[in-house]
Amino acid sequence: MMPSEDTGGDRNNGAVAQQGREAWSRALWARLVERLDAFIPEALRQGDSLELSRARMVVGLCLCLTGGSLVFLGLLRLTPYAWSMGVMSGLCGGGFLGVLALLRWRASTRLPALLLCSMLSGVIAFTTLHMEMLAMATHAASVLVPVMAVYLLGWRMGLGFSVLSILTPLVFYPLTTSPPGLSAMEWSLSIFTAIFAVFGWAVSSLFLSFRTEAHATLEQTRKTLLENEGELSSLIESTDDVVCSLDVEGRLITANQSAKHYFQRIFGEEISPGEFIFSALPPERQLRWKERLERARGGNRLKEEVSLPAFQEGRKLVELELTVSPVRSEQGEVVRLTVFGRDVTERKAAEARLSELHRGLVDASRQAGMAEVATGVLHNVGNTLNSVNVSASLVAERLRGLRVSSLEKAVQLLREHEADAGTFLTEDPRGRQFPAYLEALTAQLVQERDAVLTELRALCDGVEHIRVVVGMQQQYARFSGVVEEVSLPELIDGALRLQTVSFGRAGIEVRREYADVPSIWVDRHKLLQILINLLSNARHAVKEGGRQDGCLTLRVVPGDAGRVCIIVADNGMGIAPEHLPLLFTHGFTTKKDGHGFGLHTSALAAEELGGLLSCASAGRGQGATFSLELPVRKERPREEGSTATR
Repeated sequence: MMPSEDTGGDRNNGAVAQQGREAWSRALWARLVERLDAFIPEALRQGDSLELSRARMVVGLCLCLTGGSLVFLGLLRLTPYAWSMGVMSGLCGGGFLGVLALLRWRASTRLPALLLCSMLSGVIAFTTLHMEMLAMATHAASVLVPVMAVYLLGWRMGLGFSVLSILTPLVFYPLTTSPPGLSAMEWSLSIFTAIFAVFGWAVSSLFLSFRTEAHATLEQTRKTLLENEGELSSLIESTDDVVCSLDVEGRLITANQSAKHYFQRIFGEEISPGEFIFSALPPERQLRWKERLERARGGNRLKEEVSLPAFQEGRKLVELELTVSPVRSEQGEVVRLTVFGRDVTERKAAEARLSELHRGLVDASRQAGMAEVATGVLHNVGNTLNSVNVSASLVAERLRGLRVSSLEKAVQLLREHEADAGTFLTEDPRGRQFPAYLEALTAQLVQERDAVLTELRALCDGVEHIRVVVGMQQQYARFSGVVEEVSLPELIDGALRLQTVSFGRAGIEVRREYADVPSIWVDRHKLLQILINLLSNARHAVKEGGRQDGCLTLRVVPGDAGRVCIIVADNGMGIAPEHLPLLFTHGFTTKKDGHGFGLHTSALAAEELGGLLSCASAGRGQGATFSLELPVRKERPREEGSTATR
């Protein structure tokens, strides 16, 4: 293990040293560029980058050539041309300084570059001809002049200086030598110089063309990026949402005006770039946010809802929905984080108000449903009370019609003849009729007694029915909200018992078609509320239809997997096609005295039970069929999204 560890340590040390050398090189180059820019006017420094590079090249060449002129002056003292060439070197040095001065006062490099290239070409030609040394014309400097001219002045001007560099060794020098002409070796050097001058001009021209094209492409790209950046900045600044850019440690890089406004509003001050974005929060909340940002650095996109007290608004809570997204580099590493925030305070308040209104609506609907059930109960109790009242009146009339007075007269007659009862019964004509009279009176009393007993039984049945109806209502109300196992046929029959008298008086035939289905787990009260509402609507529909063969059919059939279906079908007045989509909406009704709560409440109750209430009708006069589909087992509430951590 040790060698590998040493190798790893050496590799790390080498990388650190390489980074140090690169940093030193960048710093040295930055200082050099800074020194060169001191000779360049502000207009050029702020202008085109290609023109700025030419200006730096002119400054660098002038400084180098001035220094070279000084060195050349020192070396000329060792030659026989010290005086003439010394004057020439001094003039060149002054010319180079003049080029620097000219560049300092102009916004273009064209004229300074032309003077610089002209002086260099002239110096090379003068030196070659004056000293009669072909070596000066075939020197590397003579090839560099065309290259430099192409870069500073373009390929056309560079071609002129290239021709001058070619003519000096091939034409001017041979004509000025004594005797005229060149040796074979000198011709070879001159030709090679001419060829390399052409090559230098051609390569420099290609380089300049490619560089100009690349520069144009770069400038166009830069312009496009600036335009896109401007559009993006305008878009970000135009939104009222919070937009921030963070480094991987959660420190602020930049933020839009809306973000700065919220920083000022919540924290009482703006957050400076480089500062942790949640630095104003308590330490424990800072720690929680650092943990979340750590998950974002792992590449996860986070969405949180936070409640922050507004510093400038009496600690009023500001609800923000924050989304933290990682920004990846080309290598897939997370290099930055973006934070988008939306103020949802008003939305939260509206949701709270809407929830309160919904609860009020549900309560009102439930109360309306309870009122519907109570109305049905009172209707049945009222009908039964009418029957009880009739039976009680008949009993009273029968009792008042009993021949009790005749019996009293017979008893009085017996008491009058109590002393001679035997003689009265055998000899008196009235006495001999007395047994037959008693027999007839007894038969009549027995008949009237039976009639009274019959009415009393009807009266007792009515009272018992009232007791059963009230008891069932109390039972269902008492167990409201409790999920229990319920037999559908029994519950439907119980709902029918609450409406028996109503269906009987309306002459409506009730048919039951119950398939063999399992018991279901349901809130008995809610299901009873739905059934009573459907039965009541069916009764009204059949009565308004005016049919003599009014019929209501109740079916229980298996539904889809794990579900059962209760069907309530009638042959009443039916439902118009345009009313079907509105049937279960709140407040919609076709009854003159309706309130529009019944079916809406039933539909809501069906959803709470995990089921679905639907309706079908062929049209007016064609009856209607309501279907209630319910799960056999109580369905679990749907899972909602995770709540925000605050």
